[in-house]
Amino acid sequence: MNSGLLVARSLVKRVSRDQIYRLASTQRYLSSIACPDAHKGGKGLVLGLYEKESGKGPRLTPTGEKFDDRLNGKLNELICETKISGRLGRGKVFNNVDEEFRSVCVVGVGIEGIGFNELEMLDEGMENVRVAAGIGARSLQAMECIEVHVDGMDYAEQAAEGASLATWRFEENVSKKNRTIQPKLELFDSPDIDNWTRGLFKAEAQNISRRLAESPANCMTPTAVAQAGVDFLCPCGITVEVRTMEWIEQQQLHSFLTIAKGSCEPPVVLELAYCGTSPEDKPILLVGLGLTFNSGGINLRPCKGMDEFRADLNGAASILATMRAAAALSLPINITAILPLCENLPSGMSVKPGDVVTLLNAKSMAIRNIDRAGVVVIADPMIYGQTTYKPRLVVDIGSMCKGVKKAVGGGATGIWSNSHYVWKQFQKAGSLTGDRLWRFPLWEFYRRRVANHLSFDLTNDGDGLASSCLAAAVLHELVPCADWAHLDTSGTGLMSTYGLVPYLRAGQMTGRPTRTLVQFLYQLACPGD
Repeated sequence: MNSGLLVARSLVKRVSRDQIYRLASTQRYLSSIACPDAHKGGKGLVLGLYEKESGKGPRLTPTGEKFDDRLNGKLNELICETKISGRLGRGKVFNNVDEEFRSVCVVGVGIEGIGFNELEMLDEGMENVRVAAGIGARSLQAMECIEVHVDGMDYAEQAAEGASLATWRFEENVSKKNRTIQPKLELFDSPDIDNWTRGLFKAEAQNISRRLAESPANCMTPTAVAQAGVDFLCPCGITVEVRTMEWIEQQQLHSFLTIAKGSCEPPVVLELAYCGTSPEDKPILLVGLGLTFNSGGINLRPCKGMDEFRADLNGAASILATMRAAAALSLPINITAILPLCENLPSGMSVKPGDVVTLLNAKSMAIRNIDRAGVVVIADPMIYGQTTYKPRLVVDIGSMCKGVKKAVGGGATGIWSNSHYVWKQFQKAGSLTGDRLWRFPLWEFYRRRVANHLSFDLTNDGDGLASSCLAAAVLHELVPCADWAHLDTSGTGLMSTYGLVPYLRAGQMTGRPTRTLVQFLYQLACPGD
């Protein structure tokens, strides 16, 4: 984003009817260049600009037009002078054009009235507002505005999401003097405060997930994640049970312990319960993979890039954050979550390739590839959750295998489900949040690759290619009768690298698919909306 955009050369070329106003603005701009600290602090404002089309020039949103009337048309003059087109994400920052707002960012929202794109499986109108609000808020944050007001652009909820996600930073390990200002976000000149607040709740949840995934593994141990769960969820009225080694052994969660015993960090199982309706109603069971560091065990991963796998707890982190959002939104639904938390490290106690463990459902599983520890970690906890809570729906989330990343990259989270209705609800949720999912096959072909062995019932890696489909086939064997969906976040839940979403910062963890999971639960809880 370019800033400051009142250039003196335009005054030299021609004399406008309001030369005095422009000259004064130019002088203020030039003085701000001479004294960079002059623009620190104060309020900023983000306004949307629709793209020019069919012979018409770019047009401000209704809120922007109202603000321009307050300035007697000066903002539209500056837009014409600086030739802003309204293209999505393109814009400029104008300084000292209003007494209340020190900086005004005009950013393109794309074509006016654009809606759902069936081919893209995306509501482009909503996503464009997230992009515009995120880029605008981030630009004003870079100018050190301490308060940013955002134009709702007809989608206040999405504007709140984009602005909040774009201005978030993980800077807990940065010296205080070098930290970025985190501006206070406000909705500008709109009565749609309910939707704005809902968007802030959803974005806050994703930012919590990003924080847990981004934290170094020596700081975010299984015990530390459990403490974070207590801190984040107990004030919201969510029941949090921290299960330690003794309880895990009593419940005979052997598959989980098989991986956890390779590390000296004690494993933890978090049991979370949110009751939003009658206690007799069957809950939705969420199971999240919580590998706070995944080295691959004895099947050690390459050293380069291994630090990224501190975020292999992204499944557990997104569920923990989703529970907080569900409580904040007071969703009329019952939710139970099981989050197994441990590390996967090589040591004399580590599981060895070829070891066999007996699961709670009496099936045996051969662990032939310790690098694919995800299905092993959540196998027994998922069976335990079904037998204990008798849920109406089971959803498990985690970064299991690289197959889905190779297939769709960061474009979508992979989903496998035995229910077409559940898939359609997730598909709808992803199209609304901009964090899409893509369904992969759950065929008998893949079940035979993981279950047809003479010496054991299941294998954690299967035979052949399509690693993510094979992992889903293993988990499908553990859900005998309930509706079920498996989300593999290998391409979306770790570090944002390729095909960046403009409102998520490159080189930091994404927190995906937290908002999609919140939206999915909202759709189940409030089908009439």
